[in-house]
Amino acid sequence: MPLSIVTALVRNLIKVPAVVLRSRVAKDAEVLTLRHENAVLRRQIARVRYQSADRIWLAVLSRLVPRERWRQVFAVTPTTVLTWHRQLIARKWTFPQYRRPGRPSTASTVKHLILRLAKENSTWGHRRIQGELVHLGYPIAPSTIWKDPAFRGS
Repeated sequence: MPLSIVTALVRNLIKVPAVVLRSRVAKDAEVLTLRHENAVLRRQIARVRYQSADRIWLAVLSRLVPRERWRQVFAVTPTTVLTWHRQLIARKWTFPQYRRPGRPSTASTVKHLILRLAKENSTWGHRRIQGELVHLGYPIAPSTIWKDPAFRGS
């Protein structure tokens, strides 16, 4: 394992001077070749699906390339990058981890009060208990009371 890491490191260190010392014409030719290859690949696929890492990379590179050259360099427009940014911000600030679907659960104090009322007043049904809770300031549906497994057992 360490030998393969050292080998890869030496290979990359050898490549760096080669890229730096390469002539400008060779670099331009390589860029033109890659652009043409990019154009050919764009014709062959229906729609590109970018992952979040790709979007970040394109956003970083978009800062380095002048905006008037975007059409030739990137497959996306400035509007697309701004849309990605807007969606990222919207996702970050919606706090989805704190939201749970459905109604919030009944507080434990209200559940204890329901059980106490049911035990102390054995002739009352769920509608009567619900009415008493409303009078006490706990607006709760009758179905919440009769669906509660603790109430059914009493």
